[in-house]
Amino acid sequence: MARRAAAVDAARPAGGQAAGWPTSETALVDAWLASLHNERRLSIHTAAAYRRDLRAFVTWCTGAGLGSFAALDAAHLRRFAAAAHRDGLDPRSIQRQLSALRTFFGYLIREGVLRHNPAVEVRAPRGAKRLPQALDVDRMARLLEPLAPATTEDALEARDRAILELFYSSGLRLSELVGLDVGDLDLADHTVRVTGKGRKTRIIPVGSKATAAYAAWLGLRPRFVRGADRAAFVGRSGRRLGTRAVQLRVDAWARRHGLDVNVHPHLFRHSFATHLLESSHDLRGVQELLGHANISTTQVYTHLDFQHLARVYDEAHPRARRRPR
Repeated sequence: MARRAAAVDAARPAGGQAAGWPTSETALVDAWLASLHNERRLSIHTAAAYRRDLRAFVTWCTGAGLGSFAALDAAHLRRFAAAAHRDGLDPRSIQRQLSALRTFFGYLIREGVLRHNPAVEVRAPRGAKRLPQALDVDRMARLLEPLAPATTEDALEARDRAILELFYSSGLRLSELVGLDVGDLDLADHTVRVTGKGRKTRIIPVGSKATAAYAAWLGLRPRFVRGADRAAFVGRSGRRLGTRAVQLRVDAWARRHGLDVNVHPHLFRHSFATHLLESSHDLRGVQELLGHANISTTQVYTHLDFQHLARVYDEAHPRARRRPR
């Protein structure tokens, strides 16, 4: 209990207290949020999502007249999920909230606050399965073509092209790319070292076009960098590019190429995985390259691969589709 009290004191400002909710209960939320960072090494984005989910639940509990986590049972969790669904929250978001609650209640059991986890058997409403969007090979090749030279923007266009080539070549997450330092990409070995979710490090191959584009940017990077900043990708100010800046640059590049789809950084990751799986059919290999902890996360790309094969069948087989009379 002393360990829990120390964690509560250290983390008290993080959670925020809902009106009418006991301080002792919000302190438990704060302590759990601190443990996510200190013990599980979760990213700040995941921790922020968990914080929002717990705040939504605490708000619901307050409205339902519940004053402690010990008073909860599975029926309460089902009512919470049903209320979120009625309010228009999509099933995937509700599932994420329930997952956060299961993890939180597991923490409370470990700390001796609860004896059972009321969220274990509660499931979110089923929703339509959304497959990740991917560009086909031809449109991806078109997207990666260099832009027309512009005298004042050559260096920044070289940077943007290196970013896009690296996204597609190695399937990086946005957070992984913005976190790269100069030494993380080995030009001679054609590999890049990235730190992914859970602070896990993996080494990924880099294609020749991405290596060449990155080398071209490195030659221009000293125009912007001041001091000993090691960020691989920097802006005009010489400071590391943030996630929003990269999103805007990707969108601007796509618009200048006249693509008729919404192009965002994760689209390159989906296209990377889809094209690899179509060619190799090596699900485990794609899982390793993407850094997925569970292969079920990677299996969504098998559905995309089947859709591709189905289109080929429909277009090629003489009896695949009904012919108009």
